[in-house]
Amino acid sequence: MNIECIKSFVEAGKAVLGIELGSTRIKAVLIGEDHAPIASGDHTWENRLENGVWTYHLDDVWAGIQDAYANLVTDVKAKYGAELTKLSAFGVSAMMHGYLPFDKDGKQLAEFRTWRNTMTGEAAAELTDLLGFNIPQRWSIAHLYQAMLNGEAHVKDIDHLTTLAGYVHWQLCGQKVLGVGEASGMFPIDSDKCDYDQKMIDLVDSLAAVKGYEWKLRQILPTVQGAGEDAGVMTAEGAKLLDPTGKLEAGALMAPPEGDAGTGMVATNAVAARTGNVSAGTSVFAMIVLEKMLSKVYPEIDMVTTPTGKPVAMVHCNNCTSDINAWAGMLKGFADACKLDVSMNDIYVNLFNAALQGDKDCGGVVNVPLFSGEPVVGLDEGRPMMVRMPDAKLTFQNFARSLVAGAMTSLKIGMDILVEENVQIDSLLGHGGYFKTPGAGQKVLADALKTPISVMETAGEGGPWGMALLAAFRANGKRGETLETYLNEKVFAGAAGSTIAPDTEDAAGLDAYTAKFQQALAAEEAAVEEMK
Repeated sequence: MNIECIKSFVEAGKAVLGIELGSTRIKAVLIGEDHAPIASGDHTWENRLENGVWTYHLDDVWAGIQDAYANLVTDVKAKYGAELTKLSAFGVSAMMHGYLPFDKDGKQLAEFRTWRNTMTGEAAAELTDLLGFNIPQRWSIAHLYQAMLNGEAHVKDIDHLTTLAGYVHWQLCGQKVLGVGEASGMFPIDSDKCDYDQKMIDLVDSLAAVKGYEWKLRQILPTVQGAGEDAGVMTAEGAKLLDPTGKLEAGALMAPPEGDAGTGMVATNAVAARTGNVSAGTSVFAMIVLEKMLSKVYPEIDMVTTPTGKPVAMVHCNNCTSDINAWAGMLKGFADACKLDVSMNDIYVNLFNAALQGDKDCGGVVNVPLFSGEPVVGLDEGRPMMVRMPDAKLTFQNFARSLVAGAMTSLKIGMDILVEENVQIDSLLGHGGYFKTPGAGQKVLADALKTPISVMETAGEGGPWGMALLAAFRANGKRGETLETYLNEKVFAGAAGSTIAPDTEDAAGLDAYTAKFQQALAAEEAAVEEMK
């Protein structure tokens, strides 16, 4: 679309908006008729540690949303000379999980307890045993049950329990609903019914009744909706919350609010069975859309869903590129000491490219890049370390390869569980800083997981764009049209990108490296114990 067409499109009120509240940034993305981003605005914020709880104040939520939206409006005006006063559709996304309870009058009953808190270990363990389903500490139901175990006075007064995305959506349009992908981070989902698992609901209700609570879980949880369903219309009050200037009109169609995992799947076109995506930066996680549920509970794997309710296996690792960044900084210091004109970008590009030139098994050099604990390998804390046998080949290329491979080894260990479960994966799409050097991280990951890895130009658009696409599907999807078809035919058709297939010999080399990595974990555990 050219500038004049975009201006007319915006002024006609046809543009679609997606906003995502991430852990450090709130970003708004406006898309045009071809689904491509036409403007954006953002706001930087930080969580607070108050009384031992990681939280955000709700006043900060609205200040951040309003600032991000105002910056978007300014961007639209600067680029197209257009005044943004009306939207066709809108959707809000946020970091998943956490705990936001309200009473019948809409009063907040406890501080917003975010996904980052690890205060629900007792509840998560008991619920996992009771339900026969892995309940991570960050899930909303774990927070609720922990509050019950703690005897917190507010629990009896809960009328509505929601997530951050659900809260913002509720305030904008009055509807207490969640997209199924976001809901799957509150409570387990029955994918056949695209709703909370009723047998598990009954089990938790029994626990609540024994403790004397009068509410039923379904009464306090948001209603579950699939992608494209009617999640309400932005009210005049909601429009004023988003745009305090009063210029934004009410009436935008609201998409079911989703979590950042679901919007990431949409933004990478990984919502169909046997597809998935790998997001790799400071942490790394893989989302694999399953054809059927796994045969048993694995503590290393979270079970969530796509925005249409399909089961998704999530392997999440706390550590990825932090150790690469630390070593890159050291190498930059060396270059500076030698008075060499070398940028940090040069360091990263040469480090990643050198990784492709090393021995397939890294020549006996093993990097354990754990800055923090890593549940997938059973460690609560981390001590970054590099170990090698005396006869190892410590070349720059092997050193570089051990960094780049080591960053993905914990993920590989978790993903190998899915291999044992005979999970079929036709395609995986990578996005994030790990893939910035063309072909390098992509090649290593393809060999590590023995699966073709694609990187698309649009993958960098991220979750806010994914939420805008879900809002566009809500407004423009045809009756009977699936989200998969909509994305394939109207959004990603002809999208540019590259795919790298695994090499058998390179894959065998990384299997050998992984075996050495696992042997080194005993030394890592000892370092955690002894180095305080």
